[in-house]
Amino acid sequence: MVGGGPNGLAALTLAAAGVRVRVIEAADALGGGTRSSELALPGLIHDECSGMHPLAPCSPFAQRFDLAGAGLTWRWASAEFSHPLDGGRGAIAVRSVTETAAGLGDGGRSWQRTFGPLAEHFAAISQEFLRPVLHLPHHPLLLARFGVPAGLPATLTARRFRTPGARALFAGAAAHALRPLDTLVSSAIGVALTAAAHAFGRPVAEGGSAAIRDAIPHRAAEYGVRFETGRRVTALDELSWADLIMSDTSPAAAARIAGERMPHRVRRAYTRYRHGPGAFKVDFAVEDGVPWAHGPSRAAGTVHLGADLAEMAAAERDAAAGRMPERPFVLVGQQYLADETRSTGNVHPLYAYAHVPAGYTGDATEAITARIEHFAPGFRDRILATSARSTTELSRHNENYVAGAHGMCGYNAARRALARLRGAVPGPRGRPRAVTAGGGGLPFARPASRRAHRRSCCRRQAPRTPQTRSPHFGTRPPSPPDGLHP
Repeated sequence: MVGGGPNGLAALTLAAAGVRVRVIEAADALGGGTRSSELALPGLIHDECSGMHPLAPCSPFAQRFDLAGAGLTWRWASAEFSHPLDGGRGAIAVRSVTETAAGLGDGGRSWQRTFGPLAEHFAAISQEFLRPVLHLPHHPLLLARFGVPAGLPATLTARRFRTPGARALFAGAAAHALRPLDTLVSSAIGVALTAAAHAFGRPVAEGGSAAIRDAIPHRAAEYGVRFETGRRVTALDELSWADLIMSDTSPAAAARIAGERMPHRVRRAYTRYRHGPGAFKVDFAVEDGVPWAHGPSRAAGTVHLGADLAEMAAAERDAAAGRMPERPFVLVGQQYLADETRSTGNVHPLYAYAHVPAGYTGDATEAITARIEHFAPGFRDRILATSARSTTELSRHNENYVAGAHGMCGYNAARRALARLRGAVPGPRGRPRAVTAGGGGLPFARPASRRAHRRSCCRRQAPRTPQTRSPHFGTRPPSPPDGLHP
């Protein structure tokens, strides 16, 4: 597995099925977006990218491998997410759909009707949309109930909620996709994240998202997975000893590694892949927290900032078109409300990023600060230190964030909903020599993994358990260089 981000670490599923796995990561540390560090001041723990994990509690991966038993502890804030508006008004989502709807006034009835059934059955629904698009649904009616609002533009779905607060609350969740809110399927992320928040909340990892990175290798080592960091793979020939090579990288990086051995049509698709807008991230050290004018937002783990639906739609449209929004959409993470171990006394780490054009070279620190100050007067006076990362710095820190893009969809979402990129480099007797496993926002780790398992040149053995691991199986190509053999 080339790449040790979350998708690469999920190669544990192959190891559990009896495949001998080695994960090779170019950076000095595993984890990709699931890393945490002291960025603003010593002692304050900031998540470097992935901060909130609404789909984690229902993840088959987390449940199957008991990540809690490997040291991962989830923590929840008292409210899941909020959206402050001008004049101290706003809206907030808590775990209960009914309680949330009660606070949305005239928009509450539509909220209850939309998210009540989805939250009630979200465990089953999530298992459908986390699978490949082309599959026989186990719960077709539930999937259809999710698919109807998910397939609409977010601006259209938001308008079914009658009040400005309810509309902004949904639009803020939908904006996580980093794509224009008036395009088809732009509701999907918002519907999924909102239903997940009502069903399981928006937990954070105690001690920072790096705890996820630490728990998975801990489990993987029990199944014999080996890890190698600080090694950059530039060509498939460097891994001639492997039966199968999987790539947890951006599409362009996968194409570079495969070189001329990748079929032309697949290579063309990978090199033409268009990433979505970028992010400009600022981490603050804040004394006594954020003084939100909308009081309930002081208890929310995530706060979305935009004056209203129209302003957010305009900001996302500008970012996608390559224009820096005058008032960008800003997401604020208050993970310390759920996990006090990240703070030092009354000084807390605040996580914030704005959606900006891909490759934006300007400094958005003031724009982000001004947006928070607008909804939380006095915020500037509480800032003790800041640490900013531009799109270029994000990309340098994690090469899968091409031009600062780390969104879930990008420009290709509607097409990929019907035909996701897949590719294999042929090997002996037509069997795949290399396949793409994910990375760069490509959501096909699971089908690629099953194909890898099914077609691997290795002979299959009985599934491994941590207690019964086989040191050898099947015939193998020439051994790897010294020190690299599992």
